[in-house]
Amino acid sequence: MIRLEGLSKRFPQGGGVEGVELEILEGEVFVLLGASGSGKTTLLNLVAGLLSPDRGRILLAGKEITHLPPERRELGYVFQDQGLWPHLTALDHLLLVMPRPDRKEALALLERVGLLDHAHKRPHQLSGGQRQRVALARALARRPRLLLLDEPYSALDPVLREELRLEVRTLLKERGTTALHVTHDPEEAMLLADRVGVMSQGRLLQVGAPKEVYLRPNSLESFLAFGRANVFSRDGEVLAFRQEWVRPGGSLEALVLERRELRGEVLCRVQLEWGEAWVRLEAGVGERVRLQIHPLLRFPQGLPDPAMTAEV
Repeated sequence: MIRLEGLSKRFPQGGGVEGVELEILEGEVFVLLGASGSGKTTLLNLVAGLLSPDRGRILLAGKEITHLPPERRELGYVFQDQGLWPHLTALDHLLLVMPRPDRKEALALLERVGLLDHAHKRPHQLSGGQRQRVALARALARRPRLLLLDEPYSALDPVLREELRLEVRTLLKERGTTALHVTHDPEEAMLLADRVGVMSQGRLLQVGAPKEVYLRPNSLESFLAFGRANVFSRDGEVLAFRQEWVRPGGSLEALVLERRELRGEVLCRVQLEWGEAWVRLEAGVGERVRLQIHPLLRFPQGLPDPAMTAEV
């Protein structure tokens, strides 16, 4: 569907992307995961035509679109801030961008995103979640070859964010829409992606199925992109594991230093031979336990310097 060949863009103040090679398949939901400044939004804007690359090519369905203006790329874009026009109703937003304005089709799409009863309301009359639904419906109304989503749920409250992102994946799959979605949220990447790509410092580090990249990261940076990490420097290498990879039993001795409950999980801060770690464990403060860790990942020592303990 869309292929990026050696795509590079650098800014005078620093940052950008370097040598990105990527192919997104027809009907695939592909998620770019990375921290702020990793280059994921720059890459999205290059695909959209909002930026011009220094080097490389972008091909859509075999046709080069590297230098085409945005309006000729047959793409839809859902922004973080929705980008709605204050004087237009939800229905008007869809009719304005449809290749052939069709009121019946527009109303059907609004109904599919739960907004039929709000079709004649303007943005200031809608909640944040409803405005985001309008932005999504507007992007789909263009019948795009590729839908681009730039962290569209980041401004929503956690409950609404979880509800909406699952609805959006279902809708994309129903319509067979190819999507490129960027996020800094590893949970969102795991929930939404058919495949995920990890970005750091402008480079695409790893691409694969979410579970594959999560369990078998090819670098410490890929590992850290998924959060909740325990990382230790030891004997010239880095040992790394996640809270949920720990089970009771085994040969590793630990002392429980602190216990917390978070969203139905019991998390304990424990003292290991390598240092302190947070793990999922049902135990009391002061208790000595034996643990097994699987998998326990090992990476070469080097940059970025690992944080010694995870955030809860």
